[in-house]
This record gives sequence, C-alpha cells and structure tokens, in this order.
Amino acid sequence: MNLLVNQPAAKAVATLVLAHGAGAPMDSDFMNSLVQALAERGFTVVRFEFPYMAQRREDGKKRPPNKASILIETFEQVIADVQTLPDVSKPLLIGGKSMGGRIASMLADNPAVDGVCCFGYPFHPPGKPEKLAERIAHLVAIETPVLIFQGTRDPFGKPEDLAGIRLSSKVKLHWLEDGNHDLSPRVASGLTQHQHIQTVASKIQQQVKRGLN
Repeated sequence: MNLLVNQPAAKAVATLVLAHGAGAPMDSDFMNSLVQALAERGFTVVRFEFPYMAQRREDGKKRPPNKASILIETFEQVIADVQTLPDVSKPLLIGGKSMGGRIASMLADNPAVDGVCCFGYPFHPPGKPEKLAERIAHLVAIETPVLIFQGTRDPFGKPEDLAGIRLSSKVKLHWLEDGNHDLSPRVASGLTQHQHIQTVASKIQQQVKRGLN
C-alpha cells in the first residue's frame, strides 16, 4: 500500500494518519492544505487511499466507496504499517475527511490509537437528518478522545441537527463559522477556508500539548 508521508521541519510532536473522503483522493486541495498547516505545527502526517480510490488513480474511472468492512480493514492495516515506519512520533492520531473521519472514529478504540480527528463528519446524508442516529451510535459511548471540526453550514450536519444530542464526554465538537462540508465559508462572511484550516490545525496542536484525555 502506498503511503504519502509529510514530515515537519523540526522534531515531530505527534503523528496523524489521515484518510480521504468519499469523492476526492488523498492529495486533494483540501487534504494538501490541511497537511501543510499540520506539518507547520510539528505533525508527521501519513496519508493513504482506500482500494476503490487507489483503483481510480490507476485507471481514472470513478467508483463508489468499498463496503465498510473493507474500509475498516484497510485503515487497520495502515495503522499497523505506520507503527513500523522509522521515527514515528507518539501520540498516534488517526482521522480523516468526511467518510475517512467516520471510519477513523470507528477504529478509535484500537490500542495503538491515542486520539481521533474528524474534518466534516458525515452525521447524516444531506437532507436526511433522520439518519443521524445510525451515524453517531458509536460516538455515544466512545472512550478515546475525538475532535470533530464541522462547518456551521455543513449539509451533513449543522448545529440545529445536533441540538439535544448527547455524545460521549470524550467527543469535542468545534464549529467553524459559516463553513461548508470542506470548511469553506462564503465571501460575505469575511472568513476564508485557509483561516478555518489554520484554526483547526492550531486546535489540534493545542490539544496534543495539553495531553489527550
């Protein structure tokens, strides 16, 4: 399996294994921007692609994501492979964009994992908030620290969709003002996606410095 590893300029403070979303590869503009912001703050970031996306890279044909069991198995194998890499810094975090973040959160209790970071969590399919319960069942009792970064305009989960929902105390949800599913705000907001990504990276850095708990 091909791993794309980005190292910080100085000694790493942590390692993050980062998975892509359903429709874009590991080197999409969003992923590249996020990785750059994290590397600037001392993170080693390891990216990979699920089988369907790796096939798309080879032949250019779009495919739907693999079934969940294959996505989980692939991510588990990457976690194992990353632990064999030289100079892997602890703590070891896993995470991902949208679908990749959801799969990461399902592997939060892997003994090797110290924390999870989700970017644009798919709490429910767009327009179907009634599907929320099945997407968060594991987040209610999760015991590993989870950071979720969500735009307030995200069609996969807005503040009003989550009102009254109680997740595990280990789950911290950070809202990015006017952000869409890729954390992009509208021009009229006076904010930019770059600013939101910088905020996200800073909050992860702060959490690691304070200790994951």
